[in-house]
Amino acid sequence: MRKIEHIGIAVKDLETSNNLFEKLFGAPPYKQEEVASEGVKTSFFMNGPNKIELLEATNPESPIAKFLEKKGEGIHHIAFDVEDIVSEIERLKSEGFTVLNETPKKGADNKLVAFLHPKGTNGVLIELCQEIK
Repeated sequence: MRKIEHIGIAVKDLETSNNLFEKLFGAPPYKQEEVASEGVKTSFFMNGPNKIELLEATNPESPIAKFLEKKGEGIHHIAFDVEDIVSEIERLKSEGFTVLNETPKKGADNKLVAFLHPKGTNGVLIELCQEIK
């Protein structure tokens, strides 16, 4: 894991939250997109070298909808940039971590992603991200 790639925040209303974070950072999101396979709409903000991803559920069965129902708005995950996501998945499995999707899938912001189960990471959902080339 080379660096924190972004912090993901689950929100009930993306438009309202975009306005809030635009005021907070003094700049609009640099990218917005929908990831239909995950049932989510996202906005990305830059704050210095750091990225924040806002996530709104697009259907009641999405992981974000379930998170919001259980925990409310707030930090959903921390994503880490990796050079080789397949190798990193294998390394983490050999260390005893539970990988939620052992085959990387296309995520937002031109990334391949995989997640570690929060039960093995002190309650924090960890996302691995590799830039799609």
